[in-house]
This record gives sequence, C-alpha cells and structure tokens, in this order.
Amino acid sequence: MSAEGLRAKIREIPDFPKPGILFYDVTTLLKDAAAYHESIDLMIEPYKDSHVDLVVGMESRGFIFSGPIAYQLNAGLIPVRKLGKLPAETVSVEYALEYGSNTLEIHKDAIKPGQRILIVDDLLATGGTVRGTIELVQRLEGNIVGLAFLVELLFLKGRDRLQGYNTSSVIQY
Repeated sequence: MSAEGLRAKIREIPDFPKPGILFYDVTTLLKDAAAYHESIDLMIEPYKDSHVDLVVGMESRGFIFSGPIAYQLNAGLIPVRKLGKLPAETVSVEYALEYGSNTLEIHKDAIKPGQRILIVDDLLATGGTVRGTIELVQRLEGNIVGLAFLVELLFLKGRDRLQGYNTSSVIQY
C-alpha cells in the first residue's frame, strides 16, 4: 500500500477539538490491519539502520506507533506523558499546542547519556509537542537520531522548528 493509499484511510473531522481545527483521525487507518502494518513499516524505513537504542513515544497517539516501531527496531520504549501521569521522579517541560499549551514529562532515569533516540508521534503540526519532547531528551543527554511521524501538516510549517534533525513523515497534507 502506498502513502496515498494510507492517506485515503484517514478520516478528516472538521471543528474538532474546537471550531476551525481540521482533525486527522487515524483510527480509521488503525482498524485496517494491512494499513496499520504498512504505516509502521514506512515510518521505520528511514531509521532501520540507525542503531536506535530507545524509541520515545508521545502521549497519546504516539504510543500507538512507537510501541510497534520499538519492537521492530529491537529498541526499548520510553513514554513521554502529560503532567502527573508518571509515578517516579520526572523532568518536565511546558510547550505550546496549535490550540493551547500543555506540560510533558519523562522519567528522570529513562535515558542514559549518549543513547540513540528515535522520537515518534502520529502527527507533526506546529511542532510544539515534538519540540518539548526534544528538550526532555536533550536534558537527559540522549542523542536524537530522528523524528518519525505518520502525518505531517505542511501548511503549519512544524518542520521549520525542527532544523538540524532527521525528520520524516509518511503522509503530507
């Protein structure tokens, strides 16, 4: 299945979560086993020879993709969660969303200095969430080898905030 075939599986929902936002709902892609499998394969492709130690997945839809990617890359999996969801000592960062702000946390002992990190999320919009995640990984001295997304909203120019990072996306709008 091609990227265009995967794109056709994503449902677009206007005015969610608030008026003026067009939400790209990947649940319609996820329920199709072949499409889900292909999306994981295409997200991994640029990084399969990068010797990734850990895959960092962002809450919450990033978890859907980061788990299988970590498994396929024979890497560990680190969740980045919203404020107050992790039980041990954390490092946190506040970041801007396209429609507000939020706080992300990672366990303070999640990454050892120098470990090779692939950051994964379902969608790149303005880049706020991934910039926050990058900051967390850098504070723990991880070496970011790439940023992998299923969907990228080109018109929001999130990639512009990610200069210097190997950034890939499977489907662009």
